[in-house]
Amino acid sequence: MEKHTYHTSVRWEGERRGTLSSGELREIEVATPPEFPGGHPGLWSPEHLYTAAAEICLMTTFLAIATNSKLEFKDYSSQAVGTLEKTEGGFQMTEILLRPKVVVGSAELIETTKRLLDKAEKHCLISNSMKTRVRIEPEVVVG
Repeated sequence: MEKHTYHTSVRWEGERRGTLSSGELREIEVATPPEFPGGHPGLWSPEHLYTAAAEICLMTTFLAIATNSKLEFKDYSSQAVGTLEKTEGGFQMTEILLRPKVVVGSAELIETTKRLLDKAEKHCLISNSMKTRVRIEPEVVVG
């Protein structure tokens, strides 16, 4: 079985802020989100990173599938909304809504692209690892 490991480090910087790093990757400042006591606006929070992980995984999975399928498209962008709710067990990320938008060169590619987005959703390893409900609302347009 193939196995990969990913290492990160976080260093407390004071208050409710820290610095996230991983080897040669650029450091990013992280903090408690402003909705919580002592939180900081304008900094990446665990909730942002969790939501982004599902969004990035959908994109990279789609890109791999599109390459393997020889799909030519002009642009890919997306938006994501992660919902944090208080549940019986405490606060949980209960849903992540992904809204990918793919621009293709002709109307003939719309259905194929939608099918590949569905395939990417089913094979996204990050979403498949989450207990959070992840759903997509794809948009494919000719441009």
